[in-house]
Amino acid sequence: MHFYFCIIHLSKTNVPIKKSAKKYMRVTERKTLQNKKTKGVFKNAIKKTKEAVADGKVEEAQKWLKATVKALDKAAQKKVIGKETAARKKSRLNKTVKAIALKK
Repeated sequence: MHFYFCIIHLSKTNVPIKKSAKKYMRVTERKTLQNKKTKGVFKNAIKKTKEAVADGKVEEAQKWLKATVKALDKAAQKKVIGKETAARKKSRLNKTVKAIALKK
């Protein structure tokens, strides 16, 4: 009997009862999807910039750096990430792109 109760108890999910709580759940889902999309955009841009740096392609790295800075600024503006985090990421990427530009 106790074992059966545990199985039922674990499978329960929390469902809001009040109308405002239901709305909050819907809003949270929408915001979560939007934040994931925004994060995906700047993470992809960072990845492309790092790949261009690793391959030694200066012009491509500078092009992707510009796109990355724009994406990070938008994410910070929408409060997906903090403004200090965005500044730190931009600074580090800028430093690596400048380093390969000076080598060539």
